[in-house]
Amino acid sequence: MTMSPGVSADSTVSEETSQPERAPPQQEGGRARRPGGGNGFDRDHAGSDFLVDDGAAAGAAHTAPDVRSTGDVAPAASVAVGSRRLDEGGLNLKPSGRHPVATDAGVQADGATVENPVFSCREVSVFYGGKQALKDVSVDVGRRQVLAMIGPSGCGKSTFLRCLNRMNDTIPGARVTGRILLDGRDIHADSIDVAQLRARTGMVFQKPNPFPKSIYDNVAYGPRIHGMARSRAHLDEIVCTSLTRAGLWEEVKDRLRSPGTGLSGGQQQRLCIARTIAVQPEVILMDEPCSALDPIATARIEDLIDELRESYAIVIVTHSMQQAARVSQRTAYFHLGELIEVGETDRVFTNPRHRLTEDYITGRFG
Repeated sequence: MTMSPGVSADSTVSEETSQPERAPPQQEGGRARRPGGGNGFDRDHAGSDFLVDDGAAAGAAHTAPDVRSTGDVAPAASVAVGSRRLDEGGLNLKPSGRHPVATDAGVQADGATVENPVFSCREVSVFYGGKQALKDVSVDVGRRQVLAMIGPSGCGKSTFLRCLNRMNDTIPGARVTGRILLDGRDIHADSIDVAQLRARTGMVFQKPNPFPKSIYDNVAYGPRIHGMARSRAHLDEIVCTSLTRAGLWEEVKDRLRSPGTGLSGGQQQRLCIARTIAVQPEVILMDEPCSALDPIATARIEDLIDELRESYAIVIVTHSMQQAARVSQRTAYFHLGELIEVGETDRVFTNPRHRLTEDYITGRFG
């Protein structure tokens, strides 16, 4: 080794050995991992499959900043991924320490409107007594598409869902302001029949709730009370068609007189969906319909949602971002009663325009 004049061998060796050894990024499943074990996407709802594709991950591996032996990334580093920048640690999804920024009205408005919506909501706010639970939400629900609403618990997703069929009217002290139009008509107008409104906007709840009746009577109940069946044969046809569309007919056709409560959890939820579509609604509202189901039953419900959207508008509340990405065409992110961002699902998950949205879908909080 040749040394420059005036520089000792000891100082040269000291400089070379004082540099920390860099651990190259490891690859697993086509995606870059941090040394030290975790890959930063280990939470069930982190939405990892929708953040960075294989090519972007490989590019990030080549441009990765200094990595310490503990797996932490230098605080000032940033990694460019596609058209985005993941500041303060690149793909290390530890809490960023950044202060939440106020909702940008432009971000919310972008993607909030669609052409010829079935529901058009403007500046909708909900108050429970003196507490405001929902703040000036404006969004459209498109025809024959799925709108997924995501966000932490208590952020107002289910509250907004209940506004669409006026279920908040049943809560003492609840008050709703703003405009909600269904096919251009204000659902709070005096001329609106609430029973007919709820027939047009069917509801599927978090926990399956079949009536304590037979499978047949569960599905036939709505058409009967709304006078939709002209004859017993017509009612039989409605029941058969509804159970078939819900993917349940082949499983129950030989026991239609058995209690609906005797079915499995996934079957009960599909029975509730059949009961909902039996009255031919325009919109189906789903409040975490798969949260109490196993993965196999969940997959069947998701396949059913994909089939039903060809005929209905569907609004679904879910805590699973993977599910939102699989079943929806548009996604809305709520935070502390505000609609932070709404847009096409692919864009929201791969290129969120608001910092709060990015922090939530990458698992920094929630």
